[in-house]
Amino acid sequence: MPKQKVAMLTAGGLAPCLSSAVGGLIERYTDIAPEAEIIAYRSGYQGVLLEDRITITPQMREKAHLLHRFGGSPIGNSRVKLTNAADCVKRGLVKEGDNPLRVAAERLAADGITILHTIGGDDTNTTAADLAAYLGANGYDLTVVGLPKTVDNDVVPIRQSLGAWTAAEVGAQFFDNVSNEQTAAPRTLVVHEVMGRHCGWLTAATARAYIQKANAHEYIEGMMMNAALKGIDGLYLPEMAFDLDKESARLKKVMNERGSVTLFVSEGACLDAIVAEREAAGETIKRDAFGHVKIDTINVGNWFQKQFAALLGADRSMVQKSGYFARSAAANGDDLRLIQSMVDLAVESALNKVSGVTGHDEDQNGKLRTIEFPRIKGGKHFDMTAKWFREVMDVIGQPFEAA
Repeated sequence: MPKQKVAMLTAGGLAPCLSSAVGGLIERYTDIAPEAEIIAYRSGYQGVLLEDRITITPQMREKAHLLHRFGGSPIGNSRVKLTNAADCVKRGLVKEGDNPLRVAAERLAADGITILHTIGGDDTNTTAADLAAYLGANGYDLTVVGLPKTVDNDVVPIRQSLGAWTAAEVGAQFFDNVSNEQTAAPRTLVVHEVMGRHCGWLTAATARAYIQKANAHEYIEGMMMNAALKGIDGLYLPEMAFDLDKESARLKKVMNERGSVTLFVSEGACLDAIVAEREAAGETIKRDAFGHVKIDTINVGNWFQKQFAALLGADRSMVQKSGYFARSAAANGDDLRLIQSMVDLAVESALNKVSGVTGHDEDQNGKLRTIEFPRIKGGKHFDMTAKWFREVMDVIGQPFEAA
């Protein structure tokens, strides 16, 4: 086998898997192809365009196992769409008239890269697909193998994306503390906003993990710190429809009886309606290079706070967001095992010149395989018919229906 030169990059938002996936790739190549050179492009596709790279030294290889203990990315992230030339020019990544795909391909060729690993979500890997198609059409001999990262767990057709399990667990830990705010003042409304633009999986999974954590506590009856106070009273997902008046009436009863209400809300819940409302009022909504609404400018949690605080007669209300806390965590045990299995397959596929994205293919009975790039896309909706989700909603006591 000819000597390989491997490059890797991480892109998009953070997830509790990036550091471990980078460490895992370095370890695996060191184990089975120690002669391979390894570099990392700094800050995702931006590093490819700007020739900004890190050489993985022998000392780095020896300590690669330490990366499993960290969150974030040891090689940096950015959001760059190689097919959005105007945005790349605006950001100073390419010159006017340049095709970013061509610039990236020529950089990879000049660097002698034979294998590229992209670690990211649907945008990262659909961009990798665009790059792989360009490389193939223009005679470049390069294998591209992606690993699926997103806390939203919304990549089609992948059953479980890297980092999502950890984000749910850490989001539950975050809210276990925040829930104690219900004791700070009478008639308090707490809104927990969880990441999830189009998919409610993370909000639902965080709610499940939090309920399990709350149930594990031992309480003293007769005091305010009881099981009811640590409960969830409402959960709202992008896939879910609800009647504001009916929900308000239901929750007002809870507020009157207990003196507090807790809501879990996906950052994409009611997003389209809120955006339409603001645009109708003449507001310009900011969007990123991929055309997505910049969701941090919308503040869905604040919208829920304003709507429900008035309708419930709350004396005090607050929004707490677990997103950055959860996505920056180090991978938990479940994710570490998932990362290792996907990394091992990614390296095997790369050495065998098979391009695609590793994952458990939902269209092939959940088989772990390297999925063809054209089949990768984002926006997978959460399946609200899942048994575990029905059980969560039964605990909450909230009627719900699909949007």
